[in-house]
Parts: sequence; structure tokens; C-alpha cells
Amino acid sequence: MPPSRPEALLFDLDGTLVDTAPDLARATNALRDHHGLPALPYALIRAQVSNGGSALVTLALGLEKQAPGHDAARTFLLEAYGQSVAEESRVFPPLDRLLDVWSANEGRWGIVTNKPRAYAAPLVEALGLAPGVLLCADDLPVKKPDPAPLHEAARRLSAPPADCWYIGDHLRDMQAARAAGMAAVAVGYGYIEEEDDYRRWPADLWFETAEALVAALLEGEPEG
Repeated sequence: MPPSRPEALLFDLDGTLVDTAPDLARATNALRDHHGLPALPYALIRAQVSNGGSALVTLALGLEKQAPGHDAARTFLLEAYGQSVAEESRVFPPLDRLLDVWSANEGRWGIVTNKPRAYAAPLVEALGLAPGVLLCADDLPVKKPDPAPLHEAARRLSAPPADCWYIGDHLRDMQAARAAGMAAVAVGYGYIEEEDDYRRWPADLWFETAEALVAALLEGEPEG
């Protein structure tokens, strides 16, 4: 049974803590425009954001990861994104309130993301976030679903893994949390493909909305 009042909260970034889809959709459609293609619907791009830049290239141009031209297209997309990582990105409400209350009560929290530091750090800074730890895709030799980044984040926060919640919107987040010995907390408001059912993921807790997650942490009523 996960602790109802964890010592530390660890968040995935894209689609869990921050709604980054608008800026990534802008970059994806910039790539489309560069190739003379019309813009894709926002909802279609949003569902792929948690799968990373390569998935967005495949969506935009139909180029699989090993296809000629994929790497150049990914570079273009990431450069377009890097020009303004926080133009429209925002912390999911009411998670901003959660972090204010959590920090005011000396709660520890951090971010573990598969996003490269070149994009994650400026985003976090632009949004005025102050996590106790920010671990990115290129900080360690491995990334999620390997548990090593979660273990390192817990170590830096001086929190036992068993007393941490790891909150995410992707199957690999749950896999990493389980392997790290943390409570795996799945959220249904993130970037989830239509055919994917987040309640089938191997989590300890499932929350359909950010409001339900905040209520569980501040009022002690896990949704389960």
C-alpha cells in the first residue's frame, strides 16, 4: 500500500507536471510546413508528445526512426522547439497550488524526465519551478523505464524510495517506479494515445484528473 503522505513527490515532466503540448505541436507543424505539408490537428500531436521527438517526426512526416532523413528532421523539430520552450507551456492546474502548499510545508519534490536537459532546464526555469532535483535524459547513462534515474533523484532528496511517489502519464513511468521500489502513480490527463488505457498500467494509484491527485495529497483521500 503506497504511503498516503509520501516523504517526497517525483514527477514526470511532459504531460504530468507541465502541459508542453502546445509548444511541441508548434514545432511539429513547423516541420510539416518546412516540407510543404499542412498542419496536423492539435489533438493528434498531443497524444504523441510523451513518446518524444522521434515519434513526432514519424507522425509529422511518416519517417520511421531508421529511415533516411529522420535524424535531420528531428534536428529541425528540436531546433524549432528550442527557440521557445515555454511560449505556451504551463503547469497543469491545480498542480501549481499543490507545489506551493507542499513546499511551504517543507515537502520535498523533484522531476525525473526523459527530456534532454537542453530543453527541460530552460522550461523549468521559465515556469518559475524550483524542484529539489531535476534529472534529465542525458544526466545518467540510462533513462526511464530503467529505475536508476528515480533512485538517483530519491538519493539527492534524501528520501527512501519506498516513501516516494513517482507520478507519470506513460507506461514506462510505472515500470520505472515499480522497479525503483516507489509508489507508481498513473494520471489520466496527460498525453495518452486513444487506444491506451492508463488504468491497465501496473500502478499503485490511478488519478483521472490533476484535481483528484491534488485532493489525495492535500486531503489524504487516494482515488485508487
